[in-house]
Amino acid sequence: MNGILEAKNIFKSYRNNSNNFLEVLKDVNLEIEENKISIIIGASGSGKSTLLHILSGLDEPDSGIVTFVGTSINNLKGEQLSNFRNKNIGFVFQFHHLLPEFSAIENVAIPNMVDGKTLKKALVRAEEVLNLVGLSDRLTHKPAELSGGEQQRVAIARALINDPKIIFADEPTGNLDSKNSESIHQLFLKLRDELKKTFVIVTHNSQLIDLADCVFEIKDGIVKKV
Repeated sequence: MNGILEAKNIFKSYRNNSNNFLEVLKDVNLEIEENKISIIIGASGSGKSTLLHILSGLDEPDSGIVTFVGTSINNLKGEQLSNFRNKNIGFVFQFHHLLPEFSAIENVAIPNMVDGKTLKKALVRAEEVLNLVGLSDRLTHKPAELSGGEQQRVAIARALINDPKIIFADEPTGNLDSKNSESIHQLFLKLRDELKKTFVIVTHNSQLIDLADCVFEIKDGIVKKV
């Protein structure tokens, strides 16, 4: 297996409303293969998003190690972790989190500018990735002027702009109708095949599960490859 990310012995607990500890993840071990679409499934509240956040460095496990291309992300803190994520990881969420006052191309350019690029270079790169996701005619449109599917494509372009090694997506088609969902699914396949991108996606969408290279299921805090 050609692993890009590995999780070893991951445990995560939260205090519930009764002030009792709820063990969400129990000794999770998994490996994400490069250039593949890996899907995480499970019942609502099973810990899918928690696992995604730990794998991507948005959250820390109580114990265990997440290794990304040979780097233990658990050891990265603050600005160091933020810089690592900005350079190596793309994020796509159920809600696109686009800035309403900025155009599509400006929204996409922001992570590139955070990475130190000039505005001019960032806008050139943003136009490239917006063309790639099929929005060449929507560059100057603001989020309110875009459909739900178009907004999510802008979010995907934003995730792509720094050429990340891996893209994490949390219910990326959860707010879309079946036609737009299918369009996003085909885009993920295109990005995997043409750009050799690696995806880790939390989803309930059975169509996306059918397209996956690998499926992990969480049940009672245990993760198993399906």
